[in-house]
Amino acid sequence: MPTRILWIEGNRAEGPSFVPDLEKKGYLIDLVPTGNAAMARLYEFDPDLVVLNAASMRTTGKRICRSIRENANSIPIILITSPQYQCDDVCANTILTLPFTTRKLLNRIPPLVKHGGKKQIHKGPLMLDMEMLKVRCQGRETRITPRMASILQVLVENAGIVIERDILFCRVWNTEYTGDTRTLDVHVNWIRQAIEENPHNPQFLKTIRGVGFRLDI
Repeated sequence: MPTRILWIEGNRAEGPSFVPDLEKKGYLIDLVPTGNAAMARLYEFDPDLVVLNAASMRTTGKRICRSIRENANSIPIILITSPQYQCDDVCANTILTLPFTTRKLLNRIPPLVKHGGKKQIHKGPLMLDMEMLKVRCQGRETRITPRMASILQVLVENAGIVIERDILFCRVWNTEYTGDTRTLDVHVNWIRQAIEENPHNPQFLKTIRGVGFRLDI
């Protein structure tokens, strides 16, 4: 699974852009021109790393960094500055001041990116790691149980489709007995606590009364 980078760079950036070189190295980059555009893409793209080229915007980048931190605290940030606009903002994990080489930038990325297991499933703002047993949604990462991971896998692979309670229970618990599926409700509540901003008013994992559950991504 390629590392996903949300790259913020002004349309009138001076000097070379590092984006083409990083794409050649296999990084998946979503390029946006402003901080507002970055916030709009943050949850949908679900990046592993944010790179803010504040030098291209003739600013310190402090406001954008803080906004990202407030909304997605677990995502690391690399801040690119110019000598004219120095910044010692602790919101950024790494600060690079122009000029510097592509190699220097490439060396800074791996230590910041948490590499997960080999079996990762991305769907919209949700990333499910079946090997490491964790889920990341809207910038928050949570460890989950194998049962929760199995339920999420079924729902993610059938996103937008209502999965009947009995069918979901049989697939996850590997049984034909569906006399008591209350444990399924418990696990669904745990999943909501992991992925929803408000588990009591879920945005993603919906209960379809009398039928089952649906993941809206």
